[in-house]
Amino acid sequence: MKNQTLSLPAPAKLNLMLHITGQREDGYHNLQTLFQFLDYSDQLHFEMLPDSRIEVVSELNDVSTEDNLIYRAAKLLQHHSDCQQGARIKLEKILPMGAGLGGGSSDAATTLVALNQLWQLNYELHQLAELGLQLGADVPVFVHGRAAWAEGVGERLTAVEPTQNWFVVLTPDCHVSTVEIFSHKELTRNSSAITIAAALKGDGRNDCQAVVSELYPQVEKALSWLNQFAAAKMTGTGSSVFADFVSREQAQQVLEQLPTNLNGFIAQGQNLSALHREAKLTTTL
Repeated sequence: MKNQTLSLPAPAKLNLMLHITGQREDGYHNLQTLFQFLDYSDQLHFEMLPDSRIEVVSELNDVSTEDNLIYRAAKLLQHHSDCQQGARIKLEKILPMGAGLGGGSSDAATTLVALNQLWQLNYELHQLAELGLQLGADVPVFVHGRAAWAEGVGERLTAVEPTQNWFVVLTPDCHVSTVEIFSHKELTRNSSAITIAAALKGDGRNDCQAVVSELYPQVEKALSWLNQFAAAKMTGTGSSVFADFVSREQAQQVLEQLPTNLNGFIAQGQNLSALHREAKLTTTL
């Protein structure tokens, strides 16, 4: 008898750099970015149902079921595979929303991977990644589960091995709108392309950081505070900022000095995601 339940993590990611090299005719932006995972995750619990219902249990009261990426991922896979089975999915949420840590995309990727196993669909990872791209540009990197250099809108991935440093990650109390940032007239859209090697050496920046800092003073304050200890950057288009350290002890010492009006955590960078380790997946990236 096949397994009826499954629990898997949905890890956070950092964009170690993010360059915008142009804007396409369809309005999307061409990017160069470097993804690395963190050992800091949401947890999702899946229970197979005897009928085709998809139920999502979470404390995200301000997100409708139809807008929930977990629900949308489950329905997309169900529809694409003509699967008649359903699932009850419980989300334990610790990744902040709108923070640039990829929480929603990671939850969606974990849902695709988990239900592919529970429903015994036997989809390959690249097939799940192609489906995931319909849900968001960051979903494929979570499906593939390897630290990656990304180009295009973020869908062209090359596996890389950045140093697995320790990070202090701060999340100011604000929700940054990706749509607002990418449509802002002051956003840099003509950065020169750089090489993977240069990005891995730390030469990149985040082209969204100047606009977000201007619009959201809380982000600027978090960057300023963290810059006292190491070079701080913003991740993605979200509110979270980070700085890297060579040891857990160094990161912990910084976190212990955190002002009471800032939320933060420490986590180690990981080049193989917790999802892939626990699901025992073999990546083809």
